[in-house]
Amino acid sequence: MYARRRHAYFAMMGTCIALFVLAWGVVRLWSVPVAVGMCVVAMVIPPVAAMVANRRGPDDRWWDDPSGDSKSDEWWDELDGKRRPRQ
Repeated sequence: MYARRRHAYFAMMGTCIALFVLAWGVVRLWSVPVAVGMCVVAMVIPPVAAMVANRRGPDDRWWDDPSGDSKSDEWWDELDGKRRPRQ
């Protein structure tokens, strides 16, 4: 899952850079308002790319990690119906 998110991030950021370069290198010669619109779209892409890259997927098992507090971990395991071997 990590590789898929990383590829999506780089694709989105590549699209962002391409939009900026095309807007001011090519499109502005025919239409400045369209070039500005392309830059507005490119401006929205980096925050969305960061959210895509940092979201947790269904295969990420972060909620099962022990917190380090044995009493709290035992309490949560009891609520979840899991039994953890005593250490």
